[in-house]
Amino acid sequence: MRSVCVLRGDGIGPEVIDCATRVLNAVTDDIEIVHADIGQQAYKRTGKYLPDDTFEAMVDADSCLFGAVTSTSGAEYDSPVLGFRKRLDLFANIRPSRDFLCPGGIGVDLVIVRENTEGLYTQDEDEDEGGVTTRRRVSQDASKRIIRCAIELARGRRRSICCVHKANVLRKSDGLFLSLFTEAAENESDWLSHSDQLVDSAAAGIVTKPEKFDVIVTLNMYGDILSDVAAAVVGGLGFAPSGNIGPSHSVFEPAHGSAPDIAGMGVANPTAAILSAGMMLEHLGMKDESTRVVEAISAVYMSGTRTVDIGGDYGSERFTDKVIHYLPQAERRAGGRVLD
Repeated sequence: MRSVCVLRGDGIGPEVIDCATRVLNAVTDDIEIVHADIGQQAYKRTGKYLPDDTFEAMVDADSCLFGAVTSTSGAEYDSPVLGFRKRLDLFANIRPSRDFLCPGGIGVDLVIVRENTEGLYTQDEDEDEGGVTTRRRVSQDASKRIIRCAIELARGRRRSICCVHKANVLRKSDGLFLSLFTEAAENESDWLSHSDQLVDSAAAGIVTKPEKFDVIVTLNMYGDILSDVAAAVVGGLGFAPSGNIGPSHSVFEPAHGSAPDIAGMGVANPTAAILSAGMMLEHLGMKDESTRVVEAISAVYMSGTRTVDIGGDYGSERFTDKVIHYLPQAERRAGGRVLD
């Protein structure tokens, strides 16, 4: 039995995560779910956006499934996402993009591996009369481990990897990342096809020729931006799952935000949350169950079903009903309803 800490969060987070947990309950009975508060509701209860008892539950679990949080501009706001990424050492942010809407099968199928602990997201800033200075950290250790993570991921895919950088301008920092990538990739040249590309060129390539990419490895901010570009290419952030992976802990989440403008309306696309749950299953060693979830999502879209965000009329619950219906050979457990 694997334990999963479920953090529903704010806005549409609870809606899409509830859909994902329904699918988990339908595909396996080998998951024990523990709920914990995070975000605005947690702050109202405890005065903290990431309460101590929530963090302890995350540490104790085999993995975590997280929805979204609504950030504020107030001085008291302390991002719980950046907080748990740092405290759990979740150094790798894995963001796959797959085109489930492609007629006849898979079109785009790439994954962005983003360094998750440093770069510009260290929030190391100094303000003076003339403006703000931000220090950007690119270290050998962090670069080596994210590159190794990406190479191992490529081994199980199409064995192709592209390093995205801006070493033509940031010659020392991005230059370090590129040189470490080149050395590591050349050591695997007997099986690995490798290349590198400037970040602006890569952004254009993801839009115009996304099929040429397999695994992309890059630094923190570049990966954050490029993964949203890739998501837009395959239908939007409603199709964008992600995983935050560390040496001992993991948190899986849809890459979209809390979307408070549609919260409670039942129209949020739960695809990204369900796919994030599928990623979590694979990470927990439940490969067959993970594959069944992805196959069910694909079957639903191939059947012509469309969610509200892409012009259809399927809301969160009806879409999830269809996914559970299409789970190959899945028993209809308490988490799902049987469709005629």
